[in-house]
Amino acid sequence: MTDAQNPSPTPPPPGDPAGPGQEARQWAMFTHLSALVGFLIPLGSIIAPLIMWQVKKAESPFIDEQGKEALNFQITVLIAVIVCIILSFVLIGLLLLPIVGIGALVLTIIAGIKANEGVSYRYPMTLRLIS
Repeated sequence: MTDAQNPSPTPPPPGDPAGPGQEARQWAMFTHLSALVGFLIPLGSIIAPLIMWQVKKAESPFIDEQGKEALNFQITVLIAVIVCIILSFVLIGLLLLPIVGIGALVLTIIAGIKANEGVSYRYPMTLRLIS
């Protein structure tokens, strides 16, 4: 057979078809879990993922995607907390605030675990403000 009849295979597309590498998965996990700083520092839940995403987004599309997802979720949580504070004047906000906090904690940990497994995690009920 000649080369015209049996062409060489085309190179694989850029990126690993098996998923993101170990370092990209770890940084995506750190980006999600960095939001836990918000339980200690006011607005840390937005500032920490924002800084990590900005520093590492060019290294991997997976880090970029998960950084946006983490930041969108934390902005949504901040909006929910503000609404709960406003509603606390009619007492319903006092009941909703712990639910928002526990939900944010649980979903952030789940997202960190999924990112470390190489799974593109999408938070439920999140405003996608950054795309």
